[in-house]
Amino acid sequence: METEIVKQEKWYESITVKMILIGIMGLMLLIPLVLIMEVIRERAGNAESARTEIGALWASAQTVTGPVLNVPGTRVVANDGSYVTTTMHILPDELKVNGVLEPEMRYRGIYETVVYDSDMEISGIFTVAGYEQLSEYTWQWDKAYISLGVSDNKGISDKAELTIGGSVISAIPGAGQTDLFEKGISFPYAIDPSRPAEAGGEFKLHLSLRGSGSVAFSPVGRNTDVALSSKWDAPSFTGNFLPVQRDVTDAGFTASWVVTHLNRSFPQVWEGKRYNPADDAFGVDLIMEADHYTKAERSAKYGLLFIALTFLVLLIIELRSNQRIHIFYYLLVALALIMFFSLLTALSEHIGFNPAYLISAAATIGLLTFFFRSLLEKGWMTLLISGLLTGLYVFIFFLLAMKDYAFLVGNIGLFILLAALMIVSARYKLFRV
Repeated sequence: METEIVKQEKWYESITVKMILIGIMGLMLLIPLVLIMEVIRERAGNAESARTEIGALWASAQTVTGPVLNVPGTRVVANDGSYVTTTMHILPDELKVNGVLEPEMRYRGIYETVVYDSDMEISGIFTVAGYEQLSEYTWQWDKAYISLGVSDNKGISDKAELTIGGSVISAIPGAGQTDLFEKGISFPYAIDPSRPAEAGGEFKLHLSLRGSGSVAFSPVGRNTDVALSSKWDAPSFTGNFLPVQRDVTDAGFTASWVVTHLNRSFPQVWEGKRYNPADDAFGVDLIMEADHYTKAERSAKYGLLFIALTFLVLLIIELRSNQRIHIFYYLLVALALIMFFSLLTALSEHIGFNPAYLISAAATIGLLTFFFRSLLEKGWMTLLISGLLTGLYVFIFFLLAMKDYAFLVGNIGLFILLAALMIVSARYKLFRV
């Protein structure tokens, strides 16, 4: 009877059975890890909603299109005198934009987003000669106007005045028509019907425009030159055209674009709603690089790695020292490691990711060091586990800070770790058949 009890105890305490139980427990621990990642995504969604609300109150992302010279026209279509109307759109021959973006952080509760003020000098040349008899319409030159499209009129923070042909014209609200853009401002520009070819010439417009997140420009000039500068050090150049020159430093960025009419998908002149110049827009996003929610979610994806490596070290300690560790203690260790990611997310919302990571990692390592010091008999075991956790947290931190090489460095690190475990297990013959 005693022999049967001993055999039963040995069977129950065998390392194989424990490994199976630990494997099952590790898979079950995926549930709280997934729940934590869902919480992170939910918090990130709340942050995005807050950014949208801030943008709606300040001004949304802006796309600037124009200026464009518009001339209303009519055409008789039947003997009874019925007619149709349209608008001729004449784009500038030259368009130059020099802009300076002044970024600013805005907050709603604990959430933040980037908005900007901008000063833009828009200049160029309009040429009317050659377009007087476009199609079969009768053009009402005395009702011509120049329009400038912006995505959100709320962002126009100063009076806009257009200087052309020696005259200064004040802006009025509205784009005048919706052929090219839904929102914007316009400038009445009556042209002598008897001498339309003499109209146009050089123009200049100063525009103070607010927005959030991004700014873009439509290449409406036959030759379009755009130059932007800002103190924001994390730009993302987007749209149909990339800058021909750019310089990004910790102090900010400068960028310039050059686009000709041969690069775009619409002509210099047309009537009606045939083309949408904003489809070819280009510009820059003022991105918030890998915010704390993104980093927290990325770190949580390594949660199973933390648990698996810690469990493996505990198993090696059991095999090398003949000291048995109850499976309940494995569960407590895993829960402490999982708690790190929740604590990291909560702290990073208030103090930023880097300080939150340092505090959360120090708290987790300190807790487990104290726990293992009380649980294990020899100090080298505690030092081994503490050193492993410290190395893991440092490695993951640098991995999260990397951009282009994060995937490569992560795979190299995991390969080296796997090789080390294989060498140790083979050298000391930890597992025997």
